[in-house]
Amino acid sequence: MAEGENIIPINIEDEMRGAYIDYSMSVIISRALPDVRDGLKPVHRRVLFGMADLGVYYNRPYKKSARIVGEVLGKYHPHGDSSVYDSMVRMAQNWSLRVPLVDGQGNFGSIDGDSPAAMRYTEARLKEVAGEMLADIKKNTVDFQGNFDDSLQEPSVLPGKFPNLLVNGTSGIAVGMATNMPPHNLGEVVDGIIAYIDDKEISIDGLMEHIKGPDFPTGAIIYGYDGVKKALETGRGRVVMRSVAEIEETKSGREQIVVTEIPYMVNKAMMIEKTAALINDKKIEGISDIRDESDRNGIRIVYELKRDAISDVVLNTLYKQTQLQTSFSVNNIALVNGRPKTLNVKDLIRHYVDHRHEVVIRRTQYDLDEAEKRLHILEGLLIALDHLDEVITLIRNSKDPEVAKIGLMENFSLSEVQAKAILDMRLQRLTGLERDKIQAEYNEVLKLVEDLKEILANEGMRMDIIKEELTGLKDKYGDPRRSEIVFNAEDFEVEDMIPNEEMVITISNEGYMKRTPLKEYRTQGRGGVGSRGVVTKQDDYPEHLFIASSHNFLLIFTEMGKVFWLKVYKVPEGGKTSKGRPMQNLIQIDKDDSVKAVINVNNLKDEDYINNHYLVMATTKGVIKKTTLEAYSRPRQNGINAITVREGDQLLDVQLTNGNHEVLLALKSGRAIRFNESLVRPMGRGASGVRGISLAGPEDSVIGLVCVEDKESSLLVVSEKGFGKRSSIDDYRITNRGGKGVKTLNVTEKTGQLISIKDVNDTDELMIITKSGITIRMSMNAIRVMGRATQGVKLIRLNDNDEIASVAKIERIDEEVESQVDTEENIDKEESSEGGEE
Repeated sequence: MAEGENIIPINIEDEMRGAYIDYSMSVIISRALPDVRDGLKPVHRRVLFGMADLGVYYNRPYKKSARIVGEVLGKYHPHGDSSVYDSMVRMAQNWSLRVPLVDGQGNFGSIDGDSPAAMRYTEARLKEVAGEMLADIKKNTVDFQGNFDDSLQEPSVLPGKFPNLLVNGTSGIAVGMATNMPPHNLGEVVDGIIAYIDDKEISIDGLMEHIKGPDFPTGAIIYGYDGVKKALETGRGRVVMRSVAEIEETKSGREQIVVTEIPYMVNKAMMIEKTAALINDKKIEGISDIRDESDRNGIRIVYELKRDAISDVVLNTLYKQTQLQTSFSVNNIALVNGRPKTLNVKDLIRHYVDHRHEVVIRRTQYDLDEAEKRLHILEGLLIALDHLDEVITLIRNSKDPEVAKIGLMENFSLSEVQAKAILDMRLQRLTGLERDKIQAEYNEVLKLVEDLKEILANEGMRMDIIKEELTGLKDKYGDPRRSEIVFNAEDFEVEDMIPNEEMVITISNEGYMKRTPLKEYRTQGRGGVGSRGVVTKQDDYPEHLFIASSHNFLLIFTEMGKVFWLKVYKVPEGGKTSKGRPMQNLIQIDKDDSVKAVINVNNLKDEDYINNHYLVMATTKGVIKKTTLEAYSRPRQNGINAITVREGDQLLDVQLTNGNHEVLLALKSGRAIRFNESLVRPMGRGASGVRGISLAGPEDSVIGLVCVEDKESSLLVVSEKGFGKRSSIDDYRITNRGGKGVKTLNVTEKTGQLISIKDVNDTDELMIITKSGITIRMSMNAIRVMGRATQGVKLIRLNDNDEIASVAKIERIDEEVESQVDTEENIDKEESSEGGEE
């Protein structure tokens, strides 16, 4: 051991432990985790402050990125130029940050993972919103600390008027911990913060009414809400993100999947490459080609499908096996007073508000100090102007400024600052106009001092200032939400693998049910003989026929007033000539009950939809009832009571409305009534209803219910013997409910009694089915509009003793017309004048 050396033996385990702890704390505090107050890591804070120090604001010219990096590197962040440049680049990428803070010019990379150009080629400046992060930094609003060599001062945190941590989120890997905070929508965040300021005890559920969930820069769909809710409540959760995809048909008739938005942080080029590899390995089938047609207008990835591929199945396979669907693991860890903590959304808002409150206090105090200094000087100037001749004489007789200053202080009781200000005053300030200006400024500053003191004494005023500033941010920088949230869809269901096709649902008189693809039915001309549609057993015939999509919910109402739920894809599929399966095998319907109405509903989970839509029910005895759809939105296997049906009556039909429809009820005797839906107040699920129309006699009954919103549509009426016609809905005057109505069809022995009414227009098609099982499909524009009281025209040629059983309207599909037979029997020429409104 050399002379003077002092070697102290240390246990290597203790030394490594201490060194590692020091290293880990340095990484946690000084590198990887954001401060909860401004949402910035040290490198990002230094980049923004360095750019402001350099003067590259949004309204100034761009400067070379190398110049900015050198400024930040040399003054504040001596950790390598790549760390500084990479951080600045990310703050300029609109697919990385929800609201970018840096305005980059040149190649700043791409969503395909392309690297940015070297810093010597690119230029940058601050975005205007970055100025909100730095606003008032020179007003002693935040603490400053020495830089790495104590030669300069840098801020320990930015004033952060813009709620950066919540809006832009962040990610970072420290030692033993990591953070991964999602971005949110600025407008929602501002609304949430204001709600918190108004009620500090607000629950997280209350905040979630404003902050719905993450809002990613690349848009896409947030698939499922449970993970979002958990993340907002606890600071940890898993948010599933899905690409926005549409299925389009090419000119050649083939289908293709077009993706226009992809999940956050997904490398588009790498995703396409991996998908192509899966296709080549036969792990994904049904795709013939992939093209990236993205351009400056947005993302467009095209998956061209093979002819025999089912688009929905392929799309769901892509979701499962590629990055078209990914997840974002939320882990809200940020530094609170220098310590890492896991924070929920309320914690994040609380710390932001506390920081802004401190900034407002310190800014106001700074402004007050400056205003009082100015007030002090103005008081001295006014004293001098009040004793102008004496002041001028004193100054003229003084041998130097120091003597003049002392003389002013002694003779007029002025401070040194005031005396110096008088000596520095220009002669032009001695004019009368200038004196008035000094007096006006004095009054203005005096009022400012009073206002600032009031702000410092009143916390409510300070909170109002924070809210006002936030509202200004929302108005200036806010934009609509980009990521759509799909509620209650966390996991795949069976229906995800089932194509969502249009189906014809048929229910026979004896309760046999089936679904048939709509494309199996071809269009015929009016007056055609029809085609064989259903083979039924003797004495059975199709009673209900309607169109629904495979994924729809069917609300099945029976004549006894019960309702059952059934997914369309769970209905057995059968060809046009099959009879289907008994309803008792599908729903638990009583043997002596029968189906009277079916409502197609896309989604029973959308609360806004189910609370603002109604089910209007009509019975054969003329009773009508209205209830919100929400009352029928909780499916039960055994069904529930939908309406209390009075003795001797039965449920006839049910219609879905939005509260603004007009109701038409028709009797088999040929009369109809029209009244506003608002005349029927919403009732509970167990109510029996009110009078809708008065019957013509004991043998009369209601045969149809129509609820219309579009007054341009017309009313189609069909009789038992195949006669029908269209009349303008305005031909039916609006009356109060409960009346006898007006004539809608001139009922004769030749026409038979009225059997069906529908609201239609020229773009609809009509499907008629007879008791013998014959179907015919025709364009509605083949039936002309005529008078309300006429008999109409022949719609279908019936065999002897055959009658129409069911009538349905469907959307027109351009297909080859099977028959152009036109055997119109227009018998209303003279009879159109028979019978009018009675």
